[in-house]
Amino acid sequence: MWSLLRLSALSLSALVLAGCSDPKVDTSSMPAAVVSIEKVRESLPTYKRDEFDTALKIIAMSSFSGIDLFNPQRMNAAEIAESANAYMHGLTGDEIIERADQMLRQRRAREREQALRTLNRLEAKQASAQRAQEHLARLSVDSARYYISTSPYGALEPVIELTVTNGSDQAVSELMLRGLLESPNREIAWVDETFYYVIAGGLAPGETATWSLAPNRFGPWGNDQIPRGAELSLTLLGANDTEGEPLWSAPALTESEAARLETLRTEYSGIRPQTAETD
Repeated sequence: MWSLLRLSALSLSALVLAGCSDPKVDTSSMPAAVVSIEKVRESLPTYKRDEFDTALKIIAMSSFSGIDLFNPQRMNAAEIAESANAYMHGLTGDEIIERADQMLRQRRAREREQALRTLNRLEAKQASAQRAQEHLARLSVDSARYYISTSPYGALEPVIELTVTNGSDQAVSELMLRGLLESPNREIAWVDETFYYVIAGGLAPGETATWSLAPNRFGPWGNDQIPRGAELSLTLLGANDTEGEPLWSAPALTESEAARLETLRTEYSGIRPQTAETD
């Protein structure tokens, strides 16, 4: 029994001595750091040294900005000691590699969390814009016509005639419209202009009204080169309520946001954050 206990104690002592024999990084001073980092590196098998160099970079650059983690080019030991002594003082080479791996996993987890929050925010914005468009679509431009009229004084006056039905549940006092005046065989539109129309008395839910607008005859609508067969199309871009406040005005995604959303959907297909957060 005594022999077994003695053997166990000797084995434990051997393990402790073996562990203590592994060189460790000492960042207590600049000279000590330079020497100890080299000693730790040299103590590692050759196949681990590139991994050790990368680990040093990961730890030293804890912000992970502006660093190529897959380029094993070595860093200056003085730079490493200056920026990362709190992270690797007293660690062996294998412990430094493990510490860097842990930090890298944490960084990737943070990036994933941030990406999922961005995905959630962009999808919410897209859904709001779609709902706004669905509400706005309940206001319909039933007909639109452009023609030239003669004023009582003999002057030629452009006229935009339109009929609108309010199929929404909100009274409307103002419309924002895009007018496109084109000829079938002409590539360039005669007029492509956004304008507002204030509805006298408003347009109540369920009502239909026809109006004749008189755009400035000295502007693009009064161009005397526009032929009589030109076709007018009006697109409803927005509407204001009776207080003059925008109705259903959620903005659509920008091109860059739409591209980012598509990328995130591909990368994180089927994954969503547990709570709806915005970044």
